Amino acid sequence: MRAQLLYWGWRSAGGQADSPIPIQAAAGLELFQTAALIHDDVIDRSDTRRSMPSVHKRLEHLHMNRSWDQEPAHFGVSSAILIGDLALTWSEQLFGQALAAAGHPAEAAQGFNLMRTEVMIGQYLDIHAEVAAGDVPSERAHRRAVDILRYKSAKYSAEHPVALGALLAGRTEAQIAGHRKFALALGEAFQIRDDILGIYGDPQTTGKPAGDDLREGKRTVVIAKHLEHATEDQAAAVTRVLGRSESTAEDIMTARQAIQASGALEQVEESVDLLTAAAKAGINSLQVEPVVAAAFHRILQSAVRRER
Repeated sequence: MRAQLLYWGWRSAGGQADSPIPIQAAAGLELFQTAALIHDDVIDRSDTRRSMPSVHKRLEHLHMNRSWDQEPAHFGVSSAILIGDLALTWSEQLFGQALAAAGHPAEAAQGFNLMRTEVMIGQYLDIHAEVAAGDVPSERAHRRAVDILRYKSAKYSAEHPVALGALLAGRTEAQIAGHRKFALALGEAFQIRDDILGIYGDPQTTGKPAGDDLREGKRTVVIAKHLEHATEDQAAAVTRVLGRSESTAEDIMTARQAIQASGALEQVEESVDLLTAAAKAGINSLQVEPVVAAAFHRILQSAVRRER
């Protein structure tokens, strides 16, 4: 999705269809995403990614199968951190090549740096929320959850890719305000859908265990809405499993039912619909070729109507 959004951001600004510049830049974004996923699985202690062992687990198993010295788990985590760092290095190299080919547009370089900074801040906010939720007043919990989804995912999944494509093609920040606005709405809808799937998704489709976000203690907008409106028993059903890896399938099912009963699931689904409508309106307001608008609409539908 990120690569496609960057390419069509490039095209929206008049970039040539067959130019290698957006391909190099998009590959850089994909490597940044790869690094983020590898590190995220280490942080979240996730054993699987897309129905396969996560990188640190794959290397841990390699250590055990070869009967190497010292601790298999430490080797797996250490190696995964380095592999993620390598992907970050290659990401910067590829994007740097795209910048050079585009004539070194300063605002595109600044946008790439801003994207990376925001993701790191968003990731920290995410892990901080898992351990320090009690320090955040209940009336601020939803705002905090929105900040996390915006900086950890929504901006780098959609807003920055579209903007970077247009900036590489020679547009200025002043000229792409509409691009950023529709893409941020798209990214937020995308991430809220992801949060819903993290609780209600089918493991056979998502490649993750059922209710994985609950066991990891993710303080998503779904959880924030639930705790804001839940009864005492409904709130307890969820807090009982948050951050507890040993939670049973029955515990997760009870938590799911409580979230639905509190009305939180319906409310966040409505939020996805509102954000989708805002993104559609934003796309329609852009002064772009019909093929570009059609591509943006297609990506939007894929992002918000997915099952994985």
